[in-house]
Amino acid sequence: MSAFEGCPGSRMQDFREKDKESKEESGKRGSQLRQWPIQLHLVSPEAPYYQKADVLLSADCVAYTIGDFHKDYLKGKSIAIACPKLDEGQDVYVEKIKSFIDDAKINTLTVLTMQVPCCAGLVAIAQQALQSAKKKIPIKSIVVSLQGDVLSEEWV
Repeated sequence: MSAFEGCPGSRMQDFREKDKESKEESGKRGSQLRQWPIQLHLVSPEAPYYQKADVLLSADCVAYTIGDFHKDYLKGKSIAIACPKLDEGQDVYVEKIKSFIDDAKINTLTVLTMQVPCCAGLVAIAQQALQSAKKKIPIKSIVVSLQGDVLSEEWV
């Protein structure tokens, strides 16, 4: 049994063609989520929505602090989420991000983290993956305060 046939929560789903117009016309902002799953341990860099995509790598907590997370950061991007403090197997994260770069041939990687010190580990993981990758891509680091304000935004 493959990973995509087991738990429905792990089954790959591509939402890129989903019609979001009806929700927006009714006054409700539609989700900008383009795929499932989103947790970095569960995603596959081979999934079609990562191919030549702009990818958002977000710390788990970020979406809860930014009111317009979907509109301002997720729209038009494929996503993976992770927690550098609580997640185990971060060497796997380095390899997955390297695969995003070399195999999926992503265009850009935006790493969105919180201002707390442990979150900087997610940027370090992305930089380590880029250093070991054959292809070079731009990586943007955005750090957000606990109240959802952007504290810094820079290409690393």
